[in-house]
Amino acid sequence: MNQPRNHLLTEQRLPASARLDTMSIEQSLVVMNQQDAIAQQAVVAESANVAKAIELAVAAFKRNGRLIYVGAGTSGRLGILDASECPPTFRTDPQMVQAIIAGGPDAMFRAKEGAEDSAQDGARAVEEKAVTENDVVMGIAAGGTTPFVHGALYRAIELKAKTIFLSCVQAVPNEPQVDVVIRPLTGPEVLTGSTRLKAGTATKLILNQITTLAMVQLGKCYENLMVDLRATNEKLKDRAIRMICTLTGLDYQSAGQLLQHANGHVKPGVIMHHRNLSLDAALELLDQCKGQLRDAIAAELP
Repeated sequence: MNQPRNHLLTEQRLPASARLDTMSIEQSLVVMNQQDAIAQQAVVAESANVAKAIELAVAAFKRNGRLIYVGAGTSGRLGILDASECPPTFRTDPQMVQAIIAGGPDAMFRAKEGAEDSAQDGARAVEEKAVTENDVVMGIAAGGTTPFVHGALYRAIELKAKTIFLSCVQAVPNEPQVDVVIRPLTGPEVLTGSTRLKAGTATKLILNQITTLAMVQLGKCYENLMVDLRATNEKLKDRAIRMICTLTGLDYQSAGQLLQHANGHVKPGVIMHHRNLSLDAALELLDQCKGQLRDAIAAELP
């Protein structure tokens, strides 16, 4: 028989919401907003550990490794969401940031009860990704005890991958001994045990931070502009043109023409303008500068 989990922070009752069913909508919103602010504070308290996780991800990417999220339920869905948003935002290969959810892809849209209870399935999922020492595997388990996530992390450790564990509760017995632990202690939920609330909010914030700042370190950002975006629709094409306007001083029409000459890519377009280079020469210079637009603009030319 499984051990009771009532000692875990996310399973305890929140006194402030003990009479939730009798509150007005307005009163309920006050409580929820107050608790969401606690989630933000919990994330801030873990900044040093999040920074370590970002460093691991950057190092993995530089050796052509991957960041692989593993989770169940809400945690798994948040991993999928973050991974799926990297290619359009940063023009990354979809293999670079990936996500595994207990129960497989169908669990993204319909809960598969019990899928999270098998550590063997978690280990098998990591094996199916052909994880190596070049990769980072990040287990996400708001309640800390998810066997699927633990199994995945134990197997990743055996495969010599770097490992991260994100949990919103105190340490639990048999927790995997990973390289970095991120532990935002968000406390009891407004709706007892519903970790899609505060714990989910904290998880989303942390995943945002890890991939965004890792990509910044890789040169996917110039100033605060996402200069490596993939202009796959009219909104993103407009954003790309406006970025070129900002970085070159060109008018909108001329910037659009430059974007077209640069095959829809902002960074080589900006380099073509500032350095008076062809597209091929701009791409070569960008490659020499390891994708860093700032360095390419300032580099001495032969």
